Amino acid sequence: MDKTRKYDLEERLIGFTINIINVVESLPDIKVCNYFGSQLLRSGSSPALNYGEAQAAESRKDFIHKLKVILKELRETSICLTLLYRKKFITDDMLLKESKELIAIFSKSIRTAGAGQPDRY
Repeated sequence: MDKTRKYDLEERLIGFTINIINVVESLPDIKVCNYFGSQLLRSGSSPALNYGEAQAAESRKDFIHKLKVILKELRETSICLTLLYRKKFITDDMLLKESKELIAIFSKSIRTAGAGQPDRY
């Protein structure tokens, strides 16, 4: 990544969602792909949408809660991508790697945002 380029997580999540849409649209029209494709579309588009909500959080607790929702959806997306990848319905693991990187980013963000706060969030 170019260090002079501004790091924009919102743009990264939007790009991730667009790539999810492209993958879902490329899946074969068979029962298993329709099922996992629908699930992938829901969980894979949720992080970008929830990130917008997190930016408007009403409190630190609300912000952390929304980040946890994003993390949960990213983990679900990662598992769905893994299933499709292992079944060879998708052959490029770039999106799977990106999901893992986003999981790491949001895990760290939750720890950072919750530093010094009780674990009830």
